Amino acid sequence: MSDSKKTEIIDGYTIKYHANGVTRWSKGKTENGQPAGYWEWYRLDGTIKRSGHFEAGEPVGEWTTYDQQGEVYKVTQRTG
Repeated sequence: MSDSKKTEIIDGYTIKYHANGVTRWSKGKTENGQPAGYWEWYRLDGTIKRSGHFEAGEPVGEWTTYDQQGEVYKVTQRTG
C-alpha cells in the first residue's frame, strides 16, 4: 500500500484527501505541477485549517489560519 493521499482533479481543482479517503485535506489549482492561486487545507473533521495563495509554487500574500471552529485565528503575510 502507498502512503500517498488519494487525489482527484475536479473542474481544474486538485483535491487531496486525508488517509481515510473521504475527508478533504486540501483543494486548489496547479500549473506545471506546482500549486497556483488560492488553496485551502482542512482538518480531519472537515473544518477549514488554513488558506492562502501561491504564485509559481511559492506562498504569497495573506495566509489565514483557522481555529477548531473554522474561525480566523491568525493572518500571516507571506512575501514569497
